[in-house]
Amino acid sequence: MQRFGVVLRKLGRDAGWRLMALIGFQILCTLVLVIDVLHEATRDGGRQLFSLAMLPEFLATLGLCLGMVVEGRFVLQMRRKQADMARGLSVAAGAIDSLMRRYFRDWELTPAESHVAAFTIKGFSITEVAQLRGSAEGTVKTHLNAIYRKAGVSGRAQLVSLLVEELFAAPLPGQSLPDRQSLAEAG
Repeated sequence: MQRFGVVLRKLGRDAGWRLMALIGFQILCTLVLVIDVLHEATRDGGRQLFSLAMLPEFLATLGLCLGMVVEGRFVLQMRRKQADMARGLSVAAGAIDSLMRRYFRDWELTPAESHVAAFTIKGFSITEVAQLRGSAEGTVKTHLNAIYRKAGVSGRAQLVSLLVEELFAAPLPGQSLPDRQSLAEAG
């Protein structure tokens, strides 16, 4: 399943280049047709420019130009949407980080406990946290037990759930976050 995600991300990156290559090819074709139409227009004093034989070339050129305009607008629209999504993701990441730091401070976690809690919330296993911190798994388990006790939860799922619930209940920017008591009363 993980490989499938990697393939999809790669295709997404390649799709932008493919679209740009298609637009480049259309520009090249349009230039060839425009040059041909201009050549025909200058030949015979421009009488052939308005002939029935020139109509397909003129329509093809017009179609390519319109296609490039539509594709260009689409690409710009998609880039704006992508930028908006990136901004939203950045805001969400900042909100999660801010919320975690506030909780860690409220729970009076030690720096070591804060690191272990952050890795745990991000989904790392006890073994992975121990490897990342260069400590024993038993030490990580001791930190986790202290974290769960200080947070008033019984395990990893409740710890993560606590943060996720508050993020969903979070106010709009500029408003203050509700405290745990008001969240518990509301739920």
